[in-house]
Amino acid sequence: MFDDLDEALRKLLIRELPIKNGEVDIQFHQPKREWSARLSRPTLNLFLYDLRENVKLRQHSPQWIDEPGTNNQVIQRRLPARVELFYLVTAWAKEPEDEHRLLARTLLAFFRNPHLPAELLPESLQHQPAPIELQAAQPGNIQNPADFWGAMDNEIRPGIYVLVMMALDPYAPITTPLVRFRELLFRDQETGVTETPGRVLWTVAGRLRGKQPWQQVKVVLVELEREAVVQPDGNFILPGVPEGAYTLEATIANGPTRRYPLTVPAREYEWEL
Repeated sequence: MFDDLDEALRKLLIRELPIKNGEVDIQFHQPKREWSARLSRPTLNLFLYDLRENVKLRQHSPQWIDEPGTNNQVIQRRLPARVELFYLVTAWAKEPEDEHRLLARTLLAFFRNPHLPAELLPESLQHQPAPIELQAAQPGNIQNPADFWGAMDNEIRPGIYVLVMMALDPYAPITTPLVRFRELLFRDQETGVTETPGRVLWTVAGRLRGKQPWQQVKVVLVELEREAVVQPDGNFILPGVPEGAYTLEATIANGPTRRYPLTVPAREYEWEL
């Protein structure tokens, strides 16, 4: 995934500087002396020197996002981790003036784009929960540039610190059947025997389909005279329903009333309103 991010950054700089006819190379190497000695043309180098999780945005308890699937299924996803990637951007050319010009154009390109444009993202980065953030010319994690360039065995030179904030999802999504009812059993604590079937109660999770303003719809289980609150997405819950056949009544405010047969238990509880 990081290589896909590199490619998106490359496309951004080619578009924004702009770079035409390959007049400037864009690379992602350690800026060591042996590497820079081989350069024969102007080059922008984006060295990924550090990465770490943003612990301030960490979810300390398992958090799940439910997405509707097909065939009465639901897709459950864990909230991803937020990761910060630190790049050092340096310019390399024969003349200092050319290097400074490249750095200035690069800095302006990042300032114009606080987020990576969606149209430049490859498929692997298309489903981020938030735009990929770019912060340029902020304090970096390299405390002593002289020590850093000494480790690279190269001369010290100016560079732009760029922080990229993105999400990483280490968990595979889980696809499960959509729960539409729940069974409640009464069991004797001493004998462990389940009570008579007449005392088996079900929680029914129903759903109304259509384009109604659901806050104006009233749902009643007629035989039990039990009303359910309809959520903005058309879902409602009827707890403690014994097994049997019932009538569901849906009334639109200042509108008609419709009745639907309801059997408990059943595989699904969906009606068109």
